[in-house]
Amino acid sequence: MADAPKAVLGPLVGAVDQGTSSTRFLVFNPQTAELLCHHQVEIAQEFPREGWVEQDPKIILQSVYECIEKTCEKLGQQSIDISNIKAIGVTNQRETTIVWDKFTGEPLYNAVVWLDLRTQSTVENLNKSISVSNNFVKNKTGLPISTYFSAVKLHWLIENVRSVQKAIEDGRAFFGTVDSWLIWCMTGGVNGGVHCTDVSNASRTMLFNIHSLQWDEELCEFFGIPMTILPRIRSSSEIYGLMKSGALEGVPISGCLGDQSAALVGQLCLQDGQAKSTYGTGCFLLCNTGQKCVNSEHGLLTTVAYKLGREEPVYYALEGSVAIAGAVVSWLKNNLQIIKSSSEIEKLAEVAGTSYGCYFVPAFSGLYAPYWDPSARGIICGLTQFTNKFHIAFAALEAVCFQTREILDAMNSDCGIPLKHLQVDGGMTANKILMQLQADILCIPVVKPFMPETTALGVAMAAGAAEGISVWSLEPKDLSVVQMEKFEPKINVQESEGRYAIWKKAVMKSMGWVLTQSPDTRDPSIFSSLTLGFYVVSSMMILIGARYM
Repeated sequence: MADAPKAVLGPLVGAVDQGTSSTRFLVFNPQTAELLCHHQVEIAQEFPREGWVEQDPKIILQSVYECIEKTCEKLGQQSIDISNIKAIGVTNQRETTIVWDKFTGEPLYNAVVWLDLRTQSTVENLNKSISVSNNFVKNKTGLPISTYFSAVKLHWLIENVRSVQKAIEDGRAFFGTVDSWLIWCMTGGVNGGVHCTDVSNASRTMLFNIHSLQWDEELCEFFGIPMTILPRIRSSSEIYGLMKSGALEGVPISGCLGDQSAALVGQLCLQDGQAKSTYGTGCFLLCNTGQKCVNSEHGLLTTVAYKLGREEPVYYALEGSVAIAGAVVSWLKNNLQIIKSSSEIEKLAEVAGTSYGCYFVPAFSGLYAPYWDPSARGIICGLTQFTNKFHIAFAALEAVCFQTREILDAMNSDCGIPLKHLQVDGGMTANKILMQLQADILCIPVVKPFMPETTALGVAMAAGAAEGISVWSLEPKDLSVVQMEKFEPKINVQESEGRYAIWKKAVMKSMGWVLTQSPDTRDPSIFSSLTLGFYVVSSMMILIGARYM
């Protein structure tokens, strides 16, 4: 029997979307921005000690190859010829830090994930060494010194991992965020792999000068980082190299964007003043500020949004970062085991209809914007004997919305013109209870695209628009109109403000919770003998007792 004829679609673009909890490969039609096919693989996180978060770089890489191969198989089943894929873009979890041996291709340690807190004492010491009136780190990078960013993670690896130290001494070490690791491996690795990063990812390392668009010698010296291990800086849209193996061997890799920048592009927020919020493991609100850096007075970050071509101008953004959004749902599933799948939280919250005065501050990795307090820890307060798992599930969703409200308030203050609606994307936006809660708590409409994969779409656009590829036009007249679903506020402003005020009170209770301790002396097994039940019950008693202190 003859094979079915291949569908004629014209040029297609693929996108690797490597996130904190999963990896995906997606294929888009540039003419319509339609998602044709994709495959997803879940990625595990490792927690070797309290506050430490790691992933295996080789598993991350293997997940990418698996997703590409499986997607190509699915395209074949749809009679779509994979030779139509003319370019590939890479978008990734930002800040996560990898060091590898450039001669063997072997990682020298696990990837230290952006959520990791092991550098808290280092951060506090570095902050003490900088003058408040002349904070050259923030002036050059737009970032506060925080456990969040790559420089302090890389500093820790150099100080504490002998294999990393030795590789640097021998001139064998390469550093990169996840994009650099993937592109180097996919373009050949030890056999001529391209060691590069784009401006959006570089701007999250705390080693990159966002004004000169170069690695900064003073910053590298301050953090103790040798510049020889850093990747070459490239734009977000140009041909970096070709795939060297697999079903797509020979296809150019021509787009690279940190995940939040990719979502900004995918949501078509390409003009000054346009903003979007992405709900994934964390929650990230970005506002395009055009070709000018805007310094925040309210705890937001100034960051590079994108540079869509070698000769194109750089665009900047203000960003509000929340560490824990979807991760709180994972915590309820994996740690408390009150749900069996992430989608169940919507059903539990719907049953409750209210948190019944229960407030949840999920500061598992400290507080990010606008507080930047690494000593904060998660609390659940307002508990009574009536409180049950349905109320806690509702409070967890509310927590995501309250955190978004905090960074939106900060952004409105910095920009001077309040947003009239909020564009959203990310996996959590499938939860309609969450979206309605968000509209109620913000007191403005929330709009989300019917096609939720805007992060992958954004980097596919960058890849397809690159010089030498040119299958995707970024001219405003050529961009497809995105179909949106709208959620209007349903509660009055007074009720919304009252709930928000109590949330702020709970946040204050979570701050300054832990004292700094050496990350290397704490015995991670100290808690292993405690059963989860005893730990949860004792925590509840402490919280209830705190109500009367």
